[in-house]
Amino acid sequence: MATRTDPKKDVVIIGLGWTGAIMGMELANEGLDILALERGDDRSTVPDFQYPNIFDELKYAVRYDLMQKPVNSTLTVRHNTQETALPYRHLGSFLPGDGVGGAGVHWNGQNWRPQAVEYRLRSYVEETFGADIIPEDMQLQDWGVTAEELEPHLTKFESVAGIAGKAGNINGEIQEGGNPFEAPRSVEYPMPPLKNTWDSELFADAARKMGYHPFPRPSANASIQYVNDYGMQLGPCNYCGFCERFGCNNYSKSSPQVCILDALKRKPNFSYKAKCEVLKIEKAADGKTATGVTYFDDNTGEEVFQPADLVLVCAYSLHNVHLLLLSEIGQPYDPDTGEGVVGRNYSYQMTGGTSLWFKDKVFNPFVGTGSGGMTIDDFSMSQIDFGKEGFIGGSYITCGHTGGRPIQQMALPPGTPAWGAGWKEAVGEWYGHNLSIGSHGSNMAYRDTCLDLDPTYKDRHGRPLMRMTFNWKDNDIKMTQFMKARIEEIAESMNPDAMASGYKGDGAQYDVRPYQSTHNVGGAIMGTDPKTSAINRYLQSWDCHNVWVMGASAFPQNIQYNPTGAVGGLAYWALEALRKDYLPNPRPLM
Repeated sequence: MATRTDPKKDVVIIGLGWTGAIMGMELANEGLDILALERGDDRSTVPDFQYPNIFDELKYAVRYDLMQKPVNSTLTVRHNTQETALPYRHLGSFLPGDGVGGAGVHWNGQNWRPQAVEYRLRSYVEETFGADIIPEDMQLQDWGVTAEELEPHLTKFESVAGIAGKAGNINGEIQEGGNPFEAPRSVEYPMPPLKNTWDSELFADAARKMGYHPFPRPSANASIQYVNDYGMQLGPCNYCGFCERFGCNNYSKSSPQVCILDALKRKPNFSYKAKCEVLKIEKAADGKTATGVTYFDDNTGEEVFQPADLVLVCAYSLHNVHLLLLSEIGQPYDPDTGEGVVGRNYSYQMTGGTSLWFKDKVFNPFVGTGSGGMTIDDFSMSQIDFGKEGFIGGSYITCGHTGGRPIQQMALPPGTPAWGAGWKEAVGEWYGHNLSIGSHGSNMAYRDTCLDLDPTYKDRHGRPLMRMTFNWKDNDIKMTQFMKARIEEIAESMNPDAMASGYKGDGAQYDVRPYQSTHNVGGAIMGTDPKTSAINRYLQSWDCHNVWVMGASAFPQNIQYNPTGAVGGLAYWALEALRKDYLPNPRPLM
């Protein structure tokens, strides 16, 4: 029971990462009175990411200082509905961000647009290959929005974030040096691509010789000085090699802090509170609208009710779903019956890679960026014959090192001792002689890959933890093994002195211990049918029309790319509907 009720706001935003910052800025410009609530600490470039403190690999990369602590926020995990789920007690497989800026602080900056076929994947598969190739338990769905509809909003996000890259398709005309398989875009990237390191150039040369189409990886690491739409300034990346798991001290990596928040904080009609965790979205007596949120204020130890006319759920993907379940907004999904929508279609990311070592080549890995390098999309979703290959999915293949840190970025050839004199000798011999080629692939959703409330374990507030049911499927294994064969063919053509591959194989089980990606998607998916989606095509709740849910929880299955670009584009898409159609006449838009 809340001990205090605060004055009503027009808008309350849950979570102040990328989407919370975007929604806050745009709706503040509309003159609305806005409060954002963030469960973690307040974070700013200065002093939180200042040099030299932020370059502490042990503190940030190994001990996860910028990530949520499982003691405060976690979930339980199981492989199938017959298992008993157990708590995720030590971060490994995925690393949700903590505090203002969210995961937008510690990401690498790889920023992609989905391919056109990914927005309408079920329709594409049925039209092109026939519905009979879809496995019985695979729940493919269209998004309810197309590449053409999202294009201006993806462009807007890229302009705000200051993305560096090379367009491959501008208004249907293929551009030399870009990705020829991307959906048409209206304009070139805001910045030119980053300069390549030697490892990625060697990979690109080998790929070209095999008839593939390498292009620079789109990057939220600034290649030049830049001023974005909100007057925020970015400085060119200095290739320090400290992107993933770190905040950027150089104002070079696009983050909510660098691109939006310092301008947003100056708005007199916007305010935010850190260390305030939303416990529940409160509903009106008829259940058709939300009246506000109840949150726990760690600063005072109070439960507070915050009334609001509009509730924007902008937390991390998993937390969005958890909050909807706790708030009883939308029917919970039941994998046994297939009924319900909240928790439906959870999916992840399928990755793998091959490492190469060369005795006569030195790559200076400490000169790195989070999203530099070269990529090929020749085996992407739109380029594979699913009927012939026996799987549905795709992957980009990429090469480019992100840094050469001494603890976690010390790749050594197979057979090297893990410690002692032999390990030290190998470090001296091989450091800087390694490159890696990676596969970053799609992951389909299935009837039994889902999220619900755990019947046993509770959080510090006494609420049920969310339970994740997930495992790799035959389709996903076939896809990654296909990529393994393609990558090893490229790698062997480069004549390395040693080579090692790591891909999921037959019988592989999902393992939460090694890091894989923080690309958890689904659970509050978008669509045009309230029987199979939790939110409509505008990201508005079917059940409570003044609740809108941002983020990758909207993805019906996972794309082959990193999700941030699509998340940003969807936020601006939802904003257009909010401003033009909803605010003048609040109601269900579908």
